[in-house]
Parts: sequence; structure tokens; C-alpha cells
Amino acid sequence: MNKKFIAILAIVFTICLLAVAGCTSTSSTAQPATCQVILQPSPVSINATPVQYKEVNGVKLAYREFGSSGEPILLIEGFGGTVANATPLQDSWNETFLGILSSKYHVYAYDHRGMGYSSDSNATHTIPLYADDAAGLIKALGYDSMHVYGESMGSSTAQQLVIDHPERVRKLILDSNTYDARIPECKNLLAVLKADAVDPTQTVGVREEAQANLIWNGTWDGLSGIKKDVMLVVGTSDPLTPQPVSVRMAGQINGSWLVRFKGLPHCGSHYAPVQYGENALYFLGMNESPLGNQ
Repeated sequence: MNKKFIAILAIVFTICLLAVAGCTSTSSTAQPATCQVILQPSPVSINATPVQYKEVNGVKLAYREFGSSGEPILLIEGFGGTVANATPLQDSWNETFLGILSSKYHVYAYDHRGMGYSSDSNATHTIPLYADDAAGLIKALGYDSMHVYGESMGSSTAQQLVIDHPERVRKLILDSNTYDARIPECKNLLAVLKADAVDPTQTVGVREEAQANLIWNGTWDGLSGIKKDVMLVVGTSDPLTPQPVSVRMAGQINGSWLVRFKGLPHCGSHYAPVQYGENALYFLGMNESPLGNQ
């Protein structure tokens, strides 16, 4: 099965999910619409889930875990987000989305160094350092490897993780992606990062994350060397990491999947958590390996 066909299958599957989630009517006249309800797990409660800590690379990383069985999956959050010190306005992960993932997998979500309840050190923050932290956390939690889901800056960190520490990654999902914040398509993202890097009203952690993104050399040269099952996910109305960037990345990663959610913005799991969650479960549960990795 070639890469183009796999990508088409992924897109068709996503469209089916969106269709099932909505209402349909067989006539343009005023007849009641019929709805098919997706049965879904109850949302988890982030704030009701205890914060735990692991010592990694000279800092104490704060995390929460969800689900009691299944293979492990590490969620790597995006720019400015926290899960350990979450509030209703600052949750990095939608609770319905978390509930769907944790129905099949043992889910770990953590805060980057200097964010939330995670401590910091004097080291300069960089995307490779964040990737080293992710690799160290996987080991500290008692695993040789995990599935990885990275969102936004978390996608950048996950890309760096699979390039620098491929042995720590099983399957990889990259959501709301860029391989470099400085490319022309990401001019809106670049403007946000430049502003936040010097904004005195932002926390130190946010300013350090912004600076880490600005000095990052990117992963373009390393994408073609990734030998894992990879799915890229993007909303077609994403103004920060537009869909052409994910399309280009999918062309570089041999055998990768590409799923585009029509009309959704950056980090679409907050807006369509059921569709994003079911899509992730479908990909993670597949036994098929891309042709290029065989």
C-alpha cells in the first residue's frame, strides 16, 4: 500500500468520523434531522487527578496519568500550556479527548521544565533539551519506549525526540505542525513567539519556551530519516501552522499518514475532541506498518 493511498484512507476515515458525529437530513424540506450519537467514555477530570513528579535531567517534571491499563502514550503539550497546574482557561488537553485516549491506553501528560509545577535549572531552554526531558521521563516512568502524541510546540519536541532518541518512540502522532517556526507559512506563529519572548507580563517559563522556538534549527533534514509509524494531523483553518506545512512534512516522512480536519483551527482536539480522539485510537490500534518501514 503506497503512501498516497494510506493518506487517502486516513482522510476518508476522518470524514466518516465527522459525518457520524453530526446530524443528517434526507430532504431539504422542514423535516426533523436524524442524529447518530457516538458512544464515548466519560471525560476525565484533570484537576481531580493527582500531580506526580519524576527527577529528569536535573529538574523535577510534574505529570498526571490517566487510564489504568493498555500501552503507554506520552502527551507533549504545546507552547505556554500546562497540565499539572491546569485551570479551566489553561488546560493543555481537552478532558473528553483525554478520556477517549485513556479508555484504551495508559496516558501520561506532563509540564515542560519551568512550566506549571515543573521545576527549572540554569540550562538554556532549547527544543532538543525538551526532547531530552521527554526521553528521560519515559525512562524514569519505567518504560523503554512509549507512543507519543505531540501538539503544536509539542509536535516540534516530538519530532526532535524521534530524531534524537528513536529508541524511545513507538508510534508517533504530530498535531498542528511545523518543522521550523521561521518558515514563511508560519509568519503568524513567528510574530507570537517574538512578542512573547520579550513580554514582561508573561511568565519566565513562557518567555523561555518562546526563545527556545526562535533559536531552534528545525527538523527538516531529519524528517526523511524517521523510521516509525507517523500520523500528522492538522486543521485546514489553522492560522499558526497552516496545513501546507503538514503536507510538506508528510512528503518527507516515508509512509506517513496525513489527516486534515476541515475547518478546524490550531490544536483542533479542543474543538472536536471526539473526532481527534477516535482518529488517534484508530491509528494507534492498527497493525499495518507503512511500506517504507518494512
